[in-house]
Amino acid sequence: MTTSVSSEEVSVALTESAPAVLARPQERSGYRIRHTLASRFAFLVICVAIVMSALAYGTVHYWALALFNLGGLTILILWIADGWRLGNVRVSRSLLQLPLLGVVLLGVVQILPLRDGSGGVLRTLSFDPYSTKLVVVQLATLLVYFAATLVFVDTPHRLHVLVRTIMIFGFFLAIFGLTQSFTSPTKVYWMRELNQSTAFGPFINRHHFAGYMELTISLPLGLLLAGAIDKQKWLLYLFLAGLMGVALVMTASRGGIISLVAEIVFLVIVTAIWRKHGERRRVGSRLKGIVTRVGLAAALIVGLFLGVMLLGGEFSLNRFIDSVNTDDPTTGRAHFWSVTLEMIKANPVLGTGLGAFGVMYTRYDTRNGLYRLEQAHNDYLQVFSDAGVIGGALALAFVVLLFYRGFVRARSHDNFRRGVALAALGGCFGVLVHSFFDFTLHTTSNALLFLVLAALATLNGRVEDAPRRRRRKSSAEQENETSN
Repeated sequence: MTTSVSSEEVSVALTESAPAVLARPQERSGYRIRHTLASRFAFLVICVAIVMSALAYGTVHYWALALFNLGGLTILILWIADGWRLGNVRVSRSLLQLPLLGVVLLGVVQILPLRDGSGGVLRTLSFDPYSTKLVVVQLATLLVYFAATLVFVDTPHRLHVLVRTIMIFGFFLAIFGLTQSFTSPTKVYWMRELNQSTAFGPFINRHHFAGYMELTISLPLGLLLAGAIDKQKWLLYLFLAGLMGVALVMTASRGGIISLVAEIVFLVIVTAIWRKHGERRRVGSRLKGIVTRVGLAAALIVGLFLGVMLLGGEFSLNRFIDSVNTDDPTTGRAHFWSVTLEMIKANPVLGTGLGAFGVMYTRYDTRNGLYRLEQAHNDYLQVFSDAGVIGGALALAFVVLLFYRGFVRARSHDNFRRGVALAALGGCFGVLVHSFFDFTLHTTSNALLFLVLAALATLNGRVEDAPRRRRRKSSAEQENETSN
């Protein structure tokens, strides 16, 4: 059995050139895609993991993490079986995998034992090596899911299936969250009582539910604004996005509401200005498209806030408005961030260790020192605190590569592919805005869906449909060749 690399760079050059887009995606990549039974099961595991990781309280407990890691191991086994059946193991060349791999390796370095001059073990670079080990395992498993998505979502059909799975699940999760908030607001699944947090849906933390909705709402909203769906389905997609938006606002998460508005503005702008490769549109047509998108976005915002009012969600809106007039609008976050900055100054290069924030915070807290804070409520500061400048550079590289490759894919001649790329980038953008105020990406289910959207935004030309006119011509040519 040999190892082959999927033609990421080859397909990039072809999909960005006018003549090559006339060929079938399978032909552009130089091979016909064969789906083994192992490949089908691997794709199924990815779809199931997206659903089950959210339903299992967001996968924050040890038992849920164990099942999540078992799913990653299953994918690896199926991946090997797929390679054995095909005679080669398929691996994506996507550079987005490198920053994630770099963070995993950084975590491994942080838990390596350091020895003093006499040969005795001094300590590890991580101030909490046990937590760092757990984070390394979790990141490695997320990397497996991400890499598998890049490989096994390899046809237009699978792209459609995965997008619909996320949208449909997001719709029903929004219904579940709203229903539970009305009937049993203090319990999860109407059974588990919470004393130290406010739950919403299956999530222990309502802010994490809001973050998950930011990711799921991006697909119907982005496809709608990108004009990638038939006009007969506009109301359906607007309804899907509206219900998810109502559920998000009902969480009363200020960071979630700000991020939702930022996500809508982002999608309106990029879908209005981003065009297919080689496309030229008149000024009047472009203005009409901008007005249409602004109108749809305004209708969505007005509709979801009206929906919140009709459902009795005045508390959510009042909390958002009243927070501006309080003595501390950050609700303590300003103090958390100042302490985190001191931690960064003390350990600037490699950080204090992945997952070690809770242990280190009490050492630097300028108050009584007894208050334990598990997260910085700002993912950007915590990246520098846990992983130092090196981790911050890796995170920045991932974000830059994500948006650069995503915008390149958005030049596709396939309208659905173009819409998915922009929609997925919108969801990632919304969560990145939310990360300034909370730690939603520390929830495994949210991190998984974020990486899946990152994969959807950057998948190569294999997932694009060839233009119909050329497909008919190719079929006729093949018949002529057969008759001759």
